Amino acid sequence: MALSTERPSPRRVPQRPGDRIFSGFSTGAGVLILVALAGVAAFLLVEAWPSLTAPAEDISGGEGLVLYVWPLLFGTLISAVFALVIAAPLAVAIALFITYYAPRRLAQALGYLIDLLAAVPSIIYGLWGFQQLAPLTVDPTTWLSENLGFLPFFAGPPSATGRTMFVAIIVLAVMILPIITAVVREAFRQTPRLHEEASLALGATRWEMIRMAVLPFGRSSIVGASMLGLGRALGETMAVAIVLSVSGGVTFNLIGSGNPSTIAANIALQFPESTGLQVNTLIASGLVLFAITLVVNMAARAVINRRKEFSGAN
Repeated sequence: MALSTERPSPRRVPQRPGDRIFSGFSTGAGVLILVALAGVAAFLLVEAWPSLTAPAEDISGGEGLVLYVWPLLFGTLISAVFALVIAAPLAVAIALFITYYAPRRLAQALGYLIDLLAAVPSIIYGLWGFQQLAPLTVDPTTWLSENLGFLPFFAGPPSATGRTMFVAIIVLAVMILPIITAVVREAFRQTPRLHEEASLALGATRWEMIRMAVLPFGRSSIVGASMLGLGRALGETMAVAIVLSVSGGVTFNLIGSGNPSTIAANIALQFPESTGLQVNTLIASGLVLFAITLVVNMAARAVINRRKEFSGAN
């Protein structure tokens, strides 16, 4: 008698009412995020459309929308990218120190301090940069101009007030530093203990253990935290508006008195007095910022997905 080779179909376990309710709420929350994102994009596109189709002479500056947005986009990118270059390595170093080198009590105190810095309002950072940091950078930027003036970043002449892109970059770096540090610190804490003990058992030093076990495990988290900080820097408004002395030009000179503004700061400063097509132009610049932020997040997600096969579960 031939035996049947068909496998019995698995029994379907009925879901409890609480599971169905939770699943429905979770699905609805995910759909709501997509709807909100689509709504924001539609609003920006509809409101920006008059400026997209308007003649160039009707746009502020009289040179068209592209030439109006380009200096703002340049200022936004250069300030955010340089702030990330400063903050990301420092945040990783601080997270490593708190997790693996600092005594327990000191690590707890530093962890609380990092969390507290993340909660400080941006306008406080802006006032600090305007009142304290900007005057302190006058002499250092003068030295940079005299000794490193051959570099385009320090070409000078240095600003006498210190309200430069250089100060804005430092303020943004300080603002995003606690965000990146907090995320990376939690990622390092999740490193499997077996990986660390195996590295040490094979004769690795503490730094070699960090380099071979901790950093590869937390690489995707470092990328994600860095992109989170970059998004904060791209959209920062009040701190940049308070610190920066704006001239509107496109320049790589970080210590001069002529500085390009950022999209968010320009919207905050110009919107209260704008009417008609000027409002549509500002919204169009906001649409550009929205697109840049979306591209940055998508790129970060692509990088993280490439690293997702590395897991500490094995």
